[in-house]
This record gives sequence, structure tokens and C-alpha cells, in this order.
Amino acid sequence: MRAYKFSVVIERDRDGYFAFCPELQGCYTQGDTYEEVLENIKDAIHLHIEDRIESGEEIPQAESLSLTMMEVAV
Repeated sequence: MRAYKFSVVIERDRDGYFAFCPELQGCYTQGDTYEEVLENIKDAIHLHIEDRIESGEEIPQAESLSLTMMEVAV
């Protein structure tokens, strides 16, 4: 068994939480609580990786991560 590291972005809105993995296109989920969305995105990543392995696809890995918040006045 091999371990992979991925970045995960979690956003909160009025309906709960939304999470996605930027390295894995289409890998996203939601949850009512922060803990639930963390568990859901872990499961989604696991399934996404299993599918890529079975299909013989490459597993993309991020080499660095930079995250910031920016305010833009319009």
C-alpha cells in the first residue's frame, strides 16, 4: 500500500462545507460539518485514486502549495 499526499481546499457557506482536491480534477464533496466534509473528501480521494490505478492512469502530485486570501474591491 502506498501513501499519497494531496492538497485539499475546504470552503464554508450557508449550506455547510464544500471540499475539493485541486490535483484530482472532479474530486469534490460536501458535508454538514467540518469533520464530515474531511471524512467525505478522504473517501472521495481514496476512490478517485483506486479508479486511476485500475485504469493505469498517472497519479498527479503537487510539488508545492501556496494559499492566500485576497480582497478585491469592485
